[in-house]
Amino acid sequence: MEAQERIDSIALSILLCENHYLIDTIRKAFPHLSDFFKCPEEKIHKLGFDSEKTAVIRSGNLQEKAKKEIEWLHKKGYTALLLKDPEYPRVLREIDNPPLVLYCAGKIEAVNSLGVAIVGTRRPSPYGRSVTEQLARNLARRGVVIVSGLARGIDSIAHWGAVKGGQTVAVLGSGLGTVYPKENAGLFRTILQRGAVVSEYPFSSPPLRHHFPQRNRIISGLSRVVVVTEAAEKSGSLITADLALEQNREVMAIPGNITSKSSQGTNTLLKLGAKPVQSWRDVVEELPREIQQEFLFEDTLDDASPVRLTGTEQSLFSLLKPDALVHVDELVTVSRMSVPEVLSALLHLELKDLVFQRPGKFYQRKL
Repeated sequence: MEAQERIDSIALSILLCENHYLIDTIRKAFPHLSDFFKCPEEKIHKLGFDSEKTAVIRSGNLQEKAKKEIEWLHKKGYTALLLKDPEYPRVLREIDNPPLVLYCAGKIEAVNSLGVAIVGTRRPSPYGRSVTEQLARNLARRGVVIVSGLARGIDSIAHWGAVKGGQTVAVLGSGLGTVYPKENAGLFRTILQRGAVVSEYPFSSPPLRHHFPQRNRIISGLSRVVVVTEAAEKSGSLITADLALEQNREVMAIPGNITSKSSQGTNTLLKLGAKPVQSWRDVVEELPREIQQEFLFEDTLDDASPVRLTGTEQSLFSLLKPDALVHVDELVTVSRMSVPEVLSALLHLELKDLVFQRPGKFYQRKL
């Protein structure tokens, strides 16, 4: 019976993965999904299905596709978590219209751990890049799992920051067999080793535009707190924030430059009552008290541990900015050092985790 229920659940997911409201209606009307696939045509029509879809439902073809889906997942070492499985994330089960099936690659325990979502624009400023990477890394080092959407920009930076210190979960707007955007294939593989990638879409589903607003409810649903670092006035990140409020999650925002378009959304959130984030401690203060006391504030990590710098390194470090990029040629000119001296010092500053190198030989100071 359990095997058949798994097949029927995945079959329904294949049929209606883009309509979680109808899935929820069917799930409540048919506690045993096999009854849905066997029920009379008239009853299926009343649920809103046309004759063509009704024929598909009753044909058994969906179950055959579900069996192939299970074979694919098994071959890749991935898992399909059903809503009633004990491993299904408890916090996600609490939201309205949770995914009937959550496809999971990587470490299932990461999906069930304490999550904080970090989301934002696909075109972050140097400031947004810096604060996102540092916030994700500092929270991950303290046992928080960073949840985001594997998109370009803030999402990717949050994931990369998290894997430097701990675990992260990526929520896709496609199936697990389709990495989008393609340039994040390396990040996808890294996350499988340091966390998990999840989706409500069957394995080969493409990254369709309307999938992304729908998957945002999963990002917020897996999290206790949602932090928006940079977002334009109209953006998917603000959709995630709205969903978080509906799900009774805490919404926080990082203050941004009032002249920057990429900060208009976050600054608006702050005006509307979102709590500001200046450091990882602000986020931790919004977590349940028992969690704070359990391990996050009993923390021996020291963010401000001194790092020894040579005179050359100190001189260059003072010329770099946390909210802007500085080109290596400008550093050579202003510092009056030779190119080899500057490049050597910058390399050591990178190794000491004090600066970022950006494409085009630009450098940025970490906060």
